[in-house]
Amino acid sequence: MPRSDAATVDAYLAGLPPERRTVIATVRDAINARLPPGYEERMNWGMISWEVPLSRYPDTYNGQPLSFMALAAQKNHYALYLTCMQGDPQAEAELRRAYAEAGRTPDLGKSCLRFKRLEDLLLPAVLRIVADTPLETCIARHEAGRVRH
Repeated sequence: MPRSDAATVDAYLAGLPPERRTVIATVRDAINARLPPGYEERMNWGMISWEVPLSRYPDTYNGQPLSFMALAAQKNHYALYLTCMQGDPQAEAELRRAYAEAGRTPDLGKSCLRFKRLEDLLLPAVLRIVADTPLETCIARHEAGRVRH
């Protein structure tokens, strides 16, 4: 499924075929259960997005909230955008280690973890990253990586 025009998370989920809705809803529910306080869930960029609200951190280069993580059902796979790992090489190393210990290799780009089935996603490893990244840590990583002119 390409980028969605859904205005709400409920509308996004309703627009998915049942089997894809089940996968996305399962991952979403697990993330929401472990999400530290302060992040907001909404639709942005055509996918479910968890973000630092502009009311908490308004000084962004594009006027959009800082992205913490996003989830989408793409045409041939699911994608979990782990922007929360940017600026934290230890989190990425831990995720890769968890996959190696499970005898698997993650399909991981710069921050995008792709999976074709729910069973392909090591959800407990992802949830550790979620739970271990409070809002203030996300903001501090962003600030540390910012180029100032």
